[in-house]
Amino acid sequence: MCGEVALEFQLDETNAHACHCGQCRTWSGHIWASVNAPAASLMFNKGEAKVKWRRSSDYARRGHCDTCGSALFWHADHIDKYKDRIAISTGSISPDAGIALSEHIFVADKGAYYEIGDGLPEKEKY
Repeated sequence: MCGEVALEFQLDETNAHACHCGQCRTWSGHIWASVNAPAASLMFNKGEAKVKWRRSSDYARRGHCDTCGSALFWHADHIDKYKDRIAISTGSISPDAGIALSEHIFVADKGAYYEIGDGLPEKEKY
């Protein structure tokens, strides 16, 4: 939001996931939408020191901009299957990147204040 963090990464898919779990809803203010990329592909053009990480569970951490607070990353760094991947906020990616929402995950934890009605696949977990 503030422009202090700028990065490039390699997208190997353009499918975004909308997470409805309680932690993501609390952290983002609604649902968390992200794309997965190889963690090693992240290259910061500026602001890497501005990214602050907070442990959100025993298995994952979340990264945000220390200047404006924008939610940027979710990283399951303590799960072998996912530790080499990082979820990048779709809101922080250029709108012309060709990304499209492909599914909803953790819908069993969805907030009672909204409905999902876009016809995309819904998974109770991931």
